[in-house]
Amino acid sequence: MNHAAGFEFLEHTADAYIAAYGKNLAEAFENAALALFEVMTDTSQVAPAQEDKVEVTAEDEFSLLYSWLEALLVKSDTSQMLYSKFKILEIYEASDSFRLKAKIWGEKFNSKKHLQKVGVKAVTYHRMEILKDSQKVTLRFILDI
Repeated sequence: MNHAAGFEFLEHTADAYIAAYGKNLAEAFENAALALFEVMTDTSQVAPAQEDKVEVTAEDEFSLLYSWLEALLVKSDTSQMLYSKFKILEIYEASDSFRLKAKIWGEKFNSKKHLQKVGVKAVTYHRMEILKDSQKVTLRFILDI
């Protein structure tokens, strides 16, 4: 496991199976986002030059993880951006939903600068897990590539 990155790629035959870690849910979500973009490129080469924000609402924590990653994927595709820095500002349970507000940083895709690994087609619920204990949170999810 790459402890410095806060995530690792798990063995899976056709897709990207990821475990993201954090000392709390917010940090685990940040590391899940970093892992998403690491599947697509070398995130160490993506400068945090432009700031943007993301807000998602979902019915439970699983849907929140899915919606967070899907929102990042859509934002990346529609704006031709790559992101390398993520900060969850708020993640909480409201009376009827779970909500997340975050800032993200990245830059426009540049084929001369950014290594193209594989494209991510979609986030999936397949084998998704959110494991919490007193020391850490582990998120496991599969990306369709």
